[in-house]
Amino acid sequence: MSQVRAYAAASKTSGVAPFSIERRQPRADDVVIEIDYCGICHTDIHFVHNDWGNTIYPVVPGHEIIGRVTTVGDAVKDFKPGDRVGVGCLVDSCRSCDSCADGLEQYCEQGLTVTYNGTDRHDGTPTYGGYSERIVVSDRFVLRIPDELDPAAAAPLLCAGITTYSPLKHFGVGSGHRVGVVGMGGLGHMGVKFARALGAEVTLFTRSASKVAEAKEHGAHEVVISTDPAQMSAAAASFDFILDTVPVAHDLNPYLAALKRDGTLIMVGMPEPIDPPVDGGALIFGRRKLAGSLIGGLPETQEMLDFCAEHGILCDIEMLDIHNINQAYQRMQRGDVRYRFVIDMATLKT
Repeated sequence: MSQVRAYAAASKTSGVAPFSIERRQPRADDVVIEIDYCGICHTDIHFVHNDWGNTIYPVVPGHEIIGRVTTVGDAVKDFKPGDRVGVGCLVDSCRSCDSCADGLEQYCEQGLTVTYNGTDRHDGTPTYGGYSERIVVSDRFVLRIPDELDPAAAAPLLCAGITTYSPLKHFGVGSGHRVGVVGMGGLGHMGVKFARALGAEVTLFTRSASKVAEAKEHGAHEVVISTDPAQMSAAAASFDFILDTVPVAHDLNPYLAALKRDGTLIMVGMPEPIDPPVDGGALIFGRRKLAGSLIGGLPETQEMLDFCAEHGILCDIEMLDIHNINQAYQRMQRGDVRYRFVIDMATLKT
């Protein structure tokens, strides 16, 4: 074991503060990574505040990790010291079920091991995330970061990026499709960029007229103000796919009505009960589909990173000194960030 500086929450009211954790000595298949950057996800805030009732304290958040390899285990062949690499939302799985065999580790039938607030499958120790100096991860769950990508702006691709890329690819979005994206936050702005790069005609649905110009800068062809009944009526029955990135309960029925026959509404942002209820008639009479999607497996995440390098896609970020983490959380809860905070982990040492 080695002692590592980190930032952790000790309770749901403590905030995030300096903390010391232990990292394991590398196993044969492990990669030791010195962390350079770590993105901040709304999931981090939920776990710090125990919003979902399953936080294991102390919790060290962070699952959008970019760093450099410092050491590799004896069995590691694909990585070497000095490589620029990333770690996303999961660090292990059973590796043997049908989902894992298909490279869909996020749907592991034995339950995935998440990057933080989880339990190591081998020794039972807690998993700690990227608000720390370094991390030790099996090579199967390490991603190669293309040289073409700015490493800081690439960090949120490991969550916000793959969360939006995966469903667009799975459902076959491409040229000739009309795609709507609901919400213009960290997930939504990436959904717009990916859908446009895949060749679709892209429309952003937003409550805020102030986001029209920036939505078009990110690649949206059109913007619909979702609080305007006339604009929503004009959008009815016109979309092949709608990607809903809103992270809180909201009415899905207007977006179902915006789908063509056989259209699909894909939820990626709301892991809680749907309220108000979905109108079954909207599904039945249009043969429409309501679907969900969770991040991506390791092969698809690497594919996404390579796609971003090819198409020049990055997340829009604001760099953060880790000493200001609690103020950043407050700003995120107010929606005061465009579009993702990324911690410069060098500030952990100051």
